[in-house]
Amino acid sequence: MNRKSSTQPVFERDYPVRRLLVLMSDAWTPIIFHCLSDGEKRFSELQRQLPDISKKVLTQVLRRLEGDGLIHRTVYAVVPPRTEYRLTEYGQKLHEPIAMLCQWARSNEAVIEAIYAEREKSIN
Repeated sequence: MNRKSSTQPVFERDYPVRRLLVLMSDAWTPIIFHCLSDGEKRFSELQRQLPDISKKVLTQVLRRLEGDGLIHRTVYAVVPPRTEYRLTEYGQKLHEPIAMLCQWARSNEAVIEAIYAEREKSIN
């Protein structure tokens, strides 16, 4: 018999935890949220803060987040064109758990380092 346990949630498509994790599942989304948490940033500022991301991938992630209503893009009609990004109200709400994770990471750097060391050993 297949019964749902009251202590073990079923991660169906509309389960809130699953939906949140899907929103945040790529490597760059939480980092971009963290970068935008202290205010509006130009595209070039984001590129400088994230040297490992390609221009194409940064553009794709920003467009997806804008489409999801999590960031707002403002384009200024100047030469050269200027584009700025900021978190929307929903984006700011979603940043709250990301900020907690970032704080935890800063406080537990040794734990993260040990995990990466184990990962490296298992790869080699």
